[in-house]
Amino acid sequence: MPGLRGVSVFLATALGLLAAGRAFAPYDSVKPILSQGPAELSNADEPRWLAWAARHDREIRSRLEQGDLDSMVNLLLYGTSFTRQPRISMEGGGIAQASKAGVLRARVDDLVAGLGSPGDNERLLFLRGLLRSEGVNTDDPKSSGVFVLQNLQRVVQERKTLAERAAAAKPSSPLDRASLFRDRGLSLDTGIFPDYAVEQTLRDLEVRGVLREAQVARVAVIGPGLDFIDKSEATAYDYYPEQTLQPFALYDTLVRLRLAKANAVSMSIFDINPQVIDHLERARERAKKNIGYVIQLPRNAALPGPPELNGYWKSLGDQVGTAITPIAPPRIFQGLETRAVRIRPDVVLACEAIDLNIVLERQNLAAADQFDLIVGTNIFVYYDAFEQSLALENAGAMLKPGGLLLTNDRLPVVPGGSMRLEGVTEVPLDSAGVSASQAVGWYRKQ
Repeated sequence: MPGLRGVSVFLATALGLLAAGRAFAPYDSVKPILSQGPAELSNADEPRWLAWAARHDREIRSRLEQGDLDSMVNLLLYGTSFTRQPRISMEGGGIAQASKAGVLRARVDDLVAGLGSPGDNERLLFLRGLLRSEGVNTDDPKSSGVFVLQNLQRVVQERKTLAERAAAAKPSSPLDRASLFRDRGLSLDTGIFPDYAVEQTLRDLEVRGVLREAQVARVAVIGPGLDFIDKSEATAYDYYPEQTLQPFALYDTLVRLRLAKANAVSMSIFDINPQVIDHLERARERAKKNIGYVIQLPRNAALPGPPELNGYWKSLGDQVGTAITPIAPPRIFQGLETRAVRIRPDVVLACEAIDLNIVLERQNLAAADQFDLIVGTNIFVYYDAFEQSLALENAGAMLKPGGLLLTNDRLPVVPGGSMRLEGVTEVPLDSAGVSASQAVGWYRKQ
């Protein structure tokens, strides 16, 4: 019986992973890279490396708080769940115009009121806890308002700095993003565009013969994100519950392309964000009670994009779930196309969240438990070249020989290391009058 075989594969993998501990990368494996790092590691031995890794792990995790505050600003500007005020654009002097018209002040007041009485709004509940951890009295509108506006000012300035950095980078290809966000908060953003690029890349790899039918069984996703609210106004929504997309979208793609067998996929999800891990653990608890996981899929039809992207949106989830009636968006989003899919409980249970910092840590996996495929999109751009080199080798340590890492960032390959850039797939995003693309590099374990 196919169902029982799938369960057996899942249980065997789960038992193997119970024995897999996570640890900082061993000194011997990173020694060739350390000369590229900070001066304090130039003559490091094993104890100094491990002490630095532990300290740097804390430094990286501390960036989560700033990312959460960035999400608060995005909610202030684009959210619709706590206010009836029009949204505020970050572009074209939108903030100045909104301030002059009184819209910014009204949005701040509405957000502050929501933080004081969040009800069951999970985003406001989270932000209230965040502000309180910062020492802000959310029952005092004045102090909350000042804090929100200070963070808005910070984000505006950071965007100017990032724009200048991007203009100066002059990348030679879309894969070269020069660690643009290396000193930015680690955010929760997610959306279907990277998932579409991954599916198109996997199609390309199948055509090239790099991947074959039913080859993929063990998969990992690095930092899938949580749809709190996007940083881009065109794709920023908060009218539905928080959700994660990439694990289920990737599972869906692998089955659609027949690169994996249905009910025979085991997926590890590596993240350092407690929100993401808790979200997935709660989804698994519901799945154990035979309750599926619902994803909402709004689509802004006005956004440019090729017909293939629209086709991907229409089919997303059909291999791992069932279409259901979507939540109706607010009237402000006139013309927004919507879909919703209930992901099957068995698919949810095949996905396990693991607290792991890919820059510094790896799982110690037996050969049979190593991954066929690892996917990490919009992740490595948050780290500098040295950190990217460490992350690449940590990913390689968890891949089977010949296994692949897919990412939309160019990672520095370590001489004598285990990973090589085998190729790049350019995914066209062209539409009428607009030329664009997304590049995905595929790195192979030697």
